[in-house]
Amino acid sequence: MVDSIGTTPLNGSGSVSRVAAPAATPVVQPAVQQAAQQAPAASNATQLSNLARTLAAEPPVDSDRIDEIKKAIQNGSFPILPATIADRLLALRLNWNGHDAA
Repeated sequence: MVDSIGTTPLNGSGSVSRVAAPAATPVVQPAVQQAAQQAPAASNATQLSNLARTLAAEPPVDSDRIDEIKKAIQNGSFPILPATIADRLLALRLNWNGHDAA
């Protein structure tokens, strides 16, 4: 049976002990942040603009995944779930992440 929500006495000794604080661990910074801290600002801006141009040159396409989906559609094994499609369309319309837990 489920106990109701409310104030009930603790079973056992009823004492509470303090938990030790975790040992301090060094913070590891990603390589991008380390490079940004070491490089001068002008060089950093140049590197970022070059990176932006490189990424803009090609769309981020996973051709292997596209081939898998095409084969699944041809075989009839690609799952078409109207509820999922509707949820994702509403998420796009409302600028909401459809993968968030409800």
